[in-house]
Amino acid sequence: MNNEKFKSGYAAIIGRPNVGKSTLMNCIIGQKIAITSNKPQTTRNRIQTVYTDENGQIIFLDTPGINKAKNKLGEYMLNSSLTTIRDADVILWLVEPTDHIGNGEQFIIGELEKVNLPVILVINKVDMVQKEKVFEAIDTYRKVYDFAEIVPICARDGKNVDTLLEQIMKYLPYGPMYYDEDTLTDQPMKQIVAETIREKALHCLSDEVPHGIAVVIDRYKERVRPDGVQITDIDATIICEKDSHKGIIIGKGGEMLKKIGSTARYDIEQLVGNKVNLKLWVKIRKEWRDSDAQLKNFGYDAKNLEL
Repeated sequence: MNNEKFKSGYAAIIGRPNVGKSTLMNCIIGQKIAITSNKPQTTRNRIQTVYTDENGQIIFLDTPGINKAKNKLGEYMLNSSLTTIRDADVILWLVEPTDHIGNGEQFIIGELEKVNLPVILVINKVDMVQKEKVFEAIDTYRKVYDFAEIVPICARDGKNVDTLLEQIMKYLPYGPMYYDEDTLTDQPMKQIVAETIREKALHCLSDEVPHGIAVVIDRYKERVRPDGVQITDIDATIICEKDSHKGIIIGKGGEMLKKIGSTARYDIEQLVGNKVNLKLWVKIRKEWRDSDAQLKNFGYDAKNLEL
């Protein structure tokens, strides 16, 4: 491969919670890798996915929503996002089409000013407002930061995403293909499965519960039945912080846990390409979001992040 014609590099996707970062990444990849919901703190770790075409390879770094930290988990998520900014070749800042720039946006602007990188402002959810509102948002944001590009899109239906990809490629260096062209993510399947279960819990549970849950995969084993059917056996534990939360997650007669399990099983079967035998348990770990040891056990190790 001629590296003088092929581009490759890292694009960090940042923004406030719920602006559509994971939806955009899933849209670009064409497969569900990152979980989505309308609740904050959906994405907790940096998720790396790979887009490859004949012109180059973009390694996308999806990050937790940038928000004020309220506990050690929040600090981990914030540090994960800020560290990712420093690892990128180009930054995609996703915002909604509004002419209001709040304290959260001002904080992001301050962080962007610390790095000498091209920043593409991506105005998402343009299908939700009139065109005039999109123009107002463009005019507002270009006054507060010198963006390399401003691209309005709709990540949900893919509108203008091709244009965004072209703009990203403009700012990547020429270089080798870092991953095989059929690679979509570096995430271990166990982690994707855990996040899929957490996503279904986010969708099913009431607002006070989801922030305090984590999912741990206790067993992940593939086997072939005597009739030749391949089965993936998965045992997973949903961690929560309170006795009352455990009751809500299990539900009356175990109905809520069954609902989470059945909806998660369907998505996991699409991911692994065979039948899945999924068993779920619920355990209480009080105040785990403020425990360094518990955070590490559940995959959020702050020592791996260097600001």
